[in-house]
Amino acid sequence: MSRNRSSAGRGPGTKPSGAMGSGQVRIIGGQWRSRKLPIKDLEGLRPTTDRVRETLFNWIAADLPHARVLDCFGGSGALALEALSRYASFAKVFELQRDAANQLKTNLQTLKCDCAEVVNGDTLALLAAGTTEDFDIVFIDPPFRKGLADATLHALRDHGWLKEDALVYLETESELAAMPLPSGFTELKHKTAGQVCYRLLQFNQGE
Repeated sequence: MSRNRSSAGRGPGTKPSGAMGSGQVRIIGGQWRSRKLPIKDLEGLRPTTDRVRETLFNWIAADLPHARVLDCFGGSGALALEALSRYASFAKVFELQRDAANQLKTNLQTLKCDCAEVVNGDTLALLAAGTTEDFDIVFIDPPFRKGLADATLHALRDHGWLKEDALVYLETESELAAMPLPSGFTELKHKTAGQVCYRLLQFNQGE
C-alpha cells in the first residue's frame, strides 16, 4: 500500500498495538470505559498503547471536560475516542486512509456520539488551509520517520488552529526525544517507553 506523506496511519514496526487483540481498540476510561471497537487491519496502523494513553489522559484529565480537541493523525481514533469518553465537548479528526476514516465514523455512530467530525484527507494540506476554529487540546501521533512532527507543529501554530495555552500531545520515535520545538511551544512533561517518546507541550503565542 502506498503511503502519502501525511498519512494518518502509524509507522510500520514502530511499536505494538494497544488494542485488545487484532482488529480492536479498547476505551480505557470515562463514559465508554471498557468498550471495544473494531479497527481496520491497515498497513502501519498502531493505536497508542493502553499504558501510554493512561499516562497521557492522567496528564490532561483536568483540562478535558468541555474541551475542543483536534486529532491530527487519527488512525484508529483511539485518542479522540478516549477524549470524547472523558467529556471533551467536540473532536475533529484528520485521517488520510479512507477505510480508517469510515471505520471511525461507524464507531462514533455505534457510540451514538454526534459531537465529532472525521475529515478524510492529508493532514498538512488540511492544516495549511487554515481555520476559523481553534482548539484547546491537540494530538499529534504521526507515522514515524517521515519528518511530520515538526511540520505539524509549525502548521498548527502558523495557521491559527491553537487557542492560547492550548495543550499539545506529541508522540514520536524515541530518537526524536531531544527534538527542538518551534517557537511558541513549551514542554511540560516528557516520557519515553521503548521506541516511543511522548511529550506534553503548551502553546503560547508570545513565547
